[in-house]
Amino acid sequence: MKSLMLLLTGIVLGGLVFANVEFSFPGSGGRGFSLDSKPNYATAKNNFESYPVQTLRDFNEAFVRVAESATPSVVTIFTEKTVNRRVISPFSFFGRDPFFDEFFGTPKRGGSSGSRKEVLRGLGSGVIVTYDGYILTNNHVIENADAVYVRTSDNRKIDARIIGTDPKTDLAVIKVNAKNLKPITIGDSDRLRVGEWVIAIGSPLGESLARTVTQGIVSAIGRSNVGLADYEDFIQTDAAINPGNSGGPLVNINGELVGINTAIASRTGGFEGIGFAVPSNMAQKVLTSLITRGKVTRGYLGVSIQDIDENIAKGLQLQPGQGVLVGTVVAGSPAAKAGIHTGDVILDFNDRKAASSVELRNAIAVLSPGSTAKVRILRDGEVKVFTVRLEEQLSQEPSRPATAVQQQQQQQSTEAFGFRSQELTPQLAQQFRVQAGAGKVLVVSVDQSSNAFQAGLRSGDVIVSVNREAITSYAQYAAIIRKVRGGELLFLLVDRGGNKVYFAFNV
Repeated sequence: MKSLMLLLTGIVLGGLVFANVEFSFPGSGGRGFSLDSKPNYATAKNNFESYPVQTLRDFNEAFVRVAESATPSVVTIFTEKTVNRRVISPFSFFGRDPFFDEFFGTPKRGGSSGSRKEVLRGLGSGVIVTYDGYILTNNHVIENADAVYVRTSDNRKIDARIIGTDPKTDLAVIKVNAKNLKPITIGDSDRLRVGEWVIAIGSPLGESLARTVTQGIVSAIGRSNVGLADYEDFIQTDAAINPGNSGGPLVNINGELVGINTAIASRTGGFEGIGFAVPSNMAQKVLTSLITRGKVTRGYLGVSIQDIDENIAKGLQLQPGQGVLVGTVVAGSPAAKAGIHTGDVILDFNDRKAASSVELRNAIAVLSPGSTAKVRILRDGEVKVFTVRLEEQLSQEPSRPATAVQQQQQQQSTEAFGFRSQELTPQLAQQFRVQAGAGKVLVVSVDQSSNAFQAGLRSGDVIVSVNREAITSYAQYAAIIRKVRGGELLFLLVDRGGNKVYFAFNV
């Protein structure tokens, strides 16, 4: 429903962390700490999943045991950030106010306002994951904090230091120096199934509700395009999650960590039965990387990819959902060196089916730079297998189609196919801010009521191929277009801001 606003209150945002202050994401890395060679994870396994349930009391006791096992690992996280607030005297209309200046600071020359320091406080949750005090939480809970401390289940207040952050997954690692900590056992989130019972633990709405336990099921797995982070593979749950739950654990029936609670979808900002958690497998990789290397490194393939919808599948003579389509292949990238081309369909990556562009993007990113991957592709009806040596991702890989070039609203086209194109001249290239050598044909307008517009075609796109035939001149393009009849499928490859994107629609 369009009126439904995903208040991805980033949990919501850790409960009001640093409200009304604008921050940028901090870079990954530590702050004056020594790197550990190997995290000291908990290895003891519970056996709650085999607990016999014959009566309602047994069923009740099972949940009690899970909660009692996991709750001591949960901490409440407090943050402080000092900012300068501009203060305006209510008497400034009458000129300078010495009394106001004395208490709130002398304003700059010519002004009638001063400033004062103010401490903004935030609250969230975290979970202890090693015996030596490493704690997983959300990046948005602790970002740009000047001071961080935690309160444990036995009511100890302990100063914490930020070890590292990863805004691309909205995860962070902090550390406390304390004894007698109880780390949670990290479970395998890949084994999680829709319908499983789960428990969320955290401090919703304030410290007075610390270590609140809520119960629900796994509503969905692999949720993406939520808009919270660059790399999304969220577990969706209906366990009650509210502001302040950010960074707390999502626990399975064996008392194991399977997710880090991160956000909710809500009309009001409160609990409405849709919560999102970062899977524990993704979280553990980030955690280990931050502890051992001080930063998160990701594999880089060097391609942009897109899902194959019904129309694109017709153009490629494939079944919908059969693989992921390669758009741009970055020159000199691992993909280019291996021989992968624009228009290839990636069927499998490391023997795992490429079901969607999001899954494939995550699968590439979790691999370490320097590792090799087997990529099985379909090209012109022939299956090929490539071995690719991944490199380190230094900047965000162009894995999603770029947005349309912003420009003035176009008048509705009268062209039969719903868009109007012209030969790409130097003047048009300058007007539409495209490279003169990017191609021979430029889309100059698109009828907003047309199938072309609905498919995603926009003015400023440079047409590279039509019906899988490369365009070498405008005359050739015009000849191809003249052969297309009404109702037929038009399959276009366009260059948009340096990225190759496919569109298919019936004319």
